[in-house]
Amino acid sequence: MCNEMTHYQDFQVKLHEFGFKPSLIRWAFWIVGFAFGFGSRVLGKKTILKTGIWVETKAVHHYAQLLDTIDWDEDTRKVIEKDQADEDGHINKWKKFADEIE
Repeated sequence: MCNEMTHYQDFQVKLHEFGFKPSLIRWAFWIVGFAFGFGSRVLGKKTILKTGIWVETKAVHHYAQLLDTIDWDEDTRKVIEKDQADEDGHINKWKKFADEIE
């Protein structure tokens, strides 16, 4: 969770650096995140891992789109690449855990 909070903070800092503010409807994304988290927890460990893998795969894909379509400054590009690598690491770790669960 601490790792995910650093990603949140990374993008919050960049958002402000580029002169933007968080969306007024960001609470809706928090509700969706809660629903994914709570729903998968109710359905068991394997579902928690599968949901996490699915969400992180989406994040890696979206990071790739950001990197491919926008000419970022070096600092911002490094932040996105670091966060993408973190998410990719989570996918690999959680796939191993999912394989160990019957």
